[in-house]
Amino acid sequence: MIKNNRFSTIMPGAFIVTMIAIPAWFLGIAIPLVGGPIFGILFGIILAFLKRPASLNFGISFTAKKVLQYAIILLGFEMNLFHVFAVGSQSLLIMISTISAALITAWLVGRYLRLTGNVNILIGVGTAICGGSAIAAAAPVIAATDKEVAYSISTIFLFNIAAVFIFPFLGHIFRMNDMGFGMWAGTAINDTSSVVAAGYSYSQAAGNFATIVKLTRTLMIVPITIALAILTSRKAENTGSFSFSKIFPWFIFGFIFASIVNTIGFLPSSLCLTLAQIGKFFIVMAMVAIGLNTHLKQLIGNGIKPIFLGLSCWIAVAIVSLAVQHYLHIW
Repeated sequence: MIKNNRFSTIMPGAFIVTMIAIPAWFLGIAIPLVGGPIFGILFGIILAFLKRPASLNFGISFTAKKVLQYAIILLGFEMNLFHVFAVGSQSLLIMISTISAALITAWLVGRYLRLTGNVNILIGVGTAICGGSAIAAAAPVIAATDKEVAYSISTIFLFNIAAVFIFPFLGHIFRMNDMGFGMWAGTAINDTSSVVAAGYSYSQAAGNFATIVKLTRTLMIVPITIALAILTSRKAENTGSFSFSKIFPWFIFGFIFASIVNTIGFLPSSLCLTLAQIGKFFIVMAMVAIGLNTHLKQLIGNGIKPIFLGLSCWIAVAIVSLAVQHYLHIW
């Protein structure tokens, strides 16, 4: 009876979120440079102005948090660890350097700007790894608010769009070869769709390599979220509210398991692809739910500081990626 009551409490809000997520999903397919998650969060923010029944709130909050974690698990079904290891041997140093650059820049600039809360962490992680997916994975670990997630996603989006136009232009100016540009795009552009768009606009070979590098970089979600869990648990321990089991991102084990299943071919590739697509739709649903719980006035009230933080992280990652490639004689 308790489970049935919980299900009936979740369903109304989850159903509304799904109905909003469907057009956002198809718009994302039609306009991949923007992507479904951005449309989802925009639709949610716009519709948040409407008064809604309190009965919807639990399902919306459930979607924003739990469905987000299920999405990360399902995204593992598009990871092929053989490709990861093959590319990793060439790109590991660059990835470690760019991730470190993003996180250190986020910390230093965040302190300089006196940003409070989790926005600096989310923007740093989003820039370092894979934009919205990384923010989605990190948010529940550090107990980020919907407002913080919404602002971080929106900030990352601005630089995803800019990268699609700026990176190929600079690549030609620098006379980068296909592998060099693919490595740069795959390690310095946040969202997968933007990596694909920038890579293939440069050349077919650059697009292929950039996509593999980007998917390899996505796997760095695992150590980053675990590290955040440990740091968060230490802070909680100091305040007397320590509970590592509650903070630890258990869903990451699901992500790893899904990656292994896809790699060994335990399930048909078509099924794995479908499961990964469902995971991406769940991301859109979660973004809709986060948008519905976001107040635009409060979002605007954050001002220009987070955008400046995002710009600083983005520039740091782009420069460090180029510098390490130059050191390794990749381009």
